Amino acid sequence: MGFFDKLKNGLGKTRTSINEKINNVFSSFRKVDEEMLEELEEALITSDIGMETSVEMIDKLRNKIKKEKIEEEQDVRKALKEIMKETLEVADASLKLNTKPSVILVVGVNGVGKTTSIGKIANRLAKDGKKVILAAADTFRAAAVEQLEIWANRANVEIVKKPEGTDPAAVVFDAIAKAKETNADVLICDTAGRLHNKKYLMDELLKINKVISRELPYADKEVLMVLDAETGQNAILQVKAFKETTDITGIVLTKLDGTAKGGVVLGIVAENQIPVKFVGVGEQIDDMEIFNSDEFLDAII
Repeated sequence: MGFFDKLKNGLGKTRTSINEKINNVFSSFRKVDEEMLEELEEALITSDIGMETSVEMIDKLRNKIKKEKIEEEQDVRKALKEIMKETLEVADASLKLNTKPSVILVVGVNGVGKTTSIGKIANRLAKDGKKVILAAADTFRAAAVEQLEIWANRANVEIVKKPEGTDPAAVVFDAIAKAKETNADVLICDTAGRLHNKKYLMDELLKINKVISRELPYADKEVLMVLDAETGQNAILQVKAFKETTDITGIVLTKLDGTAKGGVVLGIVAENQIPVKFVGVGEQIDDMEIFNSDEFLDAII
């Protein structure tokens, strides 16, 4: 099954939710007017896109309708879709992994599917012919290292680990040494995700970043934040909290299959100006896909 088919299947609930709300608006109005735009704005807000992003998109739609003298329902839909596409393409969504080694630092709160995402991304990169090493730097959560080791075995990649409670920066240091020694292409570092102790988390991430900058000063580095699509608007708040700690270069959105809250993708990107780079659309190891805004929008509208 290709990406679009997986996405279309996985986004069934989101598509039903958004289409139903948009269709209800259009079926209630005979002409394109301000009242219709207000109803459309409400439909977007209740589709988990978020207040701020929905208002902004409808403002752009209002201007587009005036400028292009749009009067037909299908043209309004087309214009809205174009605005959504612009919203999703705020930045380059491609992975920048041109140096050897390159580093992917993975952050996110506990329970969002961080370990699973790392395993699936490692599997994708390994299938592309890259030598991948995982650094088990979430040494705080019980069983985190063991879980990552299971995914490393599934993806057939190496892992660098230390006992629970070890300084995470020390794990990253050893993993960098291993990556250099074995001429690895990509080092993927897991990190702890406990927002309830934000100061400690910040200090830990800063320390890890310092080690990476010192040991691999010229390496390409991606900081990917994993978010659970099912959390809806809360995902936007999580990004804002982590942005205080580290420069996030991309979003990995998990559990898109089975949620009606897929519209949150638009709010996450618009409010944080960070592109979505990967989406999880299933439970299997190959159910992690590079995000494509056109196919995403075709799957939900």
